[in-house]
Amino acid sequence: MGRYEELKQKIQMKTAQVGIIGLGYVGLPLAIETLKSGYPVTGIDLDARKIENLKAGISHVQDITNETLQECMTQGRFLPTTDYSILADLDAVSICVPTPLSPNQDPDTSYIIHVVDQIKTYMRQGLLITLESTTYPGTTEELIQQEFEKLGYEAGVDFFLCYSPERVDPGNRSFSTHNTPKIIGGTTPKCIELGTMLYGNLVKTVVPVSSPKVAEMSKLLENTFRSVNIAFMNEMAMMCDKMGINVWEVIKAASTKPFGFMPFYPGPGIGGHCIPLDPMYLSWKAKGFRFHSQFIEIAQSINDNMPDYVLNKTGQVLNIYAKAINSSRILILGMAYKPDIDDLRESPGLEVYELFAKNGAKVDYFDPYAQSFRDKEGRVVQSIENDPEAFKKYDCMVLITNHRCFDYQALADLGVAIIDTRNAFDGITNPNIYKLGNPVAIRQEKEVVSMLA
Repeated sequence: MGRYEELKQKIQMKTAQVGIIGLGYVGLPLAIETLKSGYPVTGIDLDARKIENLKAGISHVQDITNETLQECMTQGRFLPTTDYSILADLDAVSICVPTPLSPNQDPDTSYIIHVVDQIKTYMRQGLLITLESTTYPGTTEELIQQEFEKLGYEAGVDFFLCYSPERVDPGNRSFSTHNTPKIIGGTTPKCIELGTMLYGNLVKTVVPVSSPKVAEMSKLLENTFRSVNIAFMNEMAMMCDKMGINVWEVIKAASTKPFGFMPFYPGPGIGGHCIPLDPMYLSWKAKGFRFHSQFIEIAQSINDNMPDYVLNKTGQVLNIYAKAINSSRILILGMAYKPDIDDLRESPGLEVYELFAKNGAKVDYFDPYAQSFRDKEGRVVQSIENDPEAFKKYDCMVLITNHRCFDYQALADLGVAIIDTRNAFDGITNPNIYKLGNPVAIRQEKEVVSMLA
């Protein structure tokens, strides 16, 4: 029996030993789905503390509860480890490692390269390798296929190679790894057949495409589409601010059209791993073909400048109360990059915090999920406690993340000026609330004097 037929039989019988490399917000949910589908799973991660916690049944990923993890551990089919030598015993591996940008905004594929070096060291012929890390078109062939071909291995014969972009949306209550359609592209027909067969047992829907490049490009298209449209709405928000129009009311009105319009919303900036980074991967790759994407560059510039817009908006509001950002006490509400999660990656709130501090404000933040972060000086900044009475001492509050757990009416009733960057206070009528994308009205002098008294 050849390697292809042998692996195909193992996948069908669910005896294939599956490895997940990188047990973060992508890898751990994938490992759990693989276990649930009946395969034994080895999880590899270099973070020893993370591995020890997993063995103890403690999850570091919000979407995976301790109870779910403990149930998987008690079954004895999940082995978390830091030891790459276990690769010699595996039949299939999925690579779910980070792909950040360098300080020069170029793709940093060092994590992928490290994993590939380890696989080459402990290579077992007949291995199915699937890259899930977000990256530029051509990565699967350039960094994986060509490396193994240098050793004399042939894709589709000695090993099998696919790319299947992760589509994890942390905190999403409707879509998980299991019910989000999974795109997959293989380097040969046998590769795509085996990849589709394996992932078809893990998720509800698999969408095969003709090549890894198509799969890689599809991921970048998804998030570049979002980045460009968010940037457009951010620009509309600033335009409406100048024109004296409430952008939130405009979006709500436009959304009543049942065709030809898809609502996107402005905000204090973009965060998370995907939207801020993926377009830059695509732009970087395009430059190698002497193609410069103006849409990507403009969108990135607009989105990157939104924290400065929040700073200026806050200054306008404080000016109404005869105050300046310098020496004012400012409370940031929410620091995570999106609602109801603890993820701080690329959060615009971090930049807003730094801008306030740089301009002399005394800044605190409250986030029930994201309890701490390190500022640009390396200092640990802790969230304050949830104490509405203590919130009254601030000169203003700036809503960055619209967590569901916030009591918006109670916050509005504190009598403190609020800059709402997410339209979280929609439906609450209060003269103290000032919204991004909505002009700051100049109050009557007697009204301001009364509020300052």
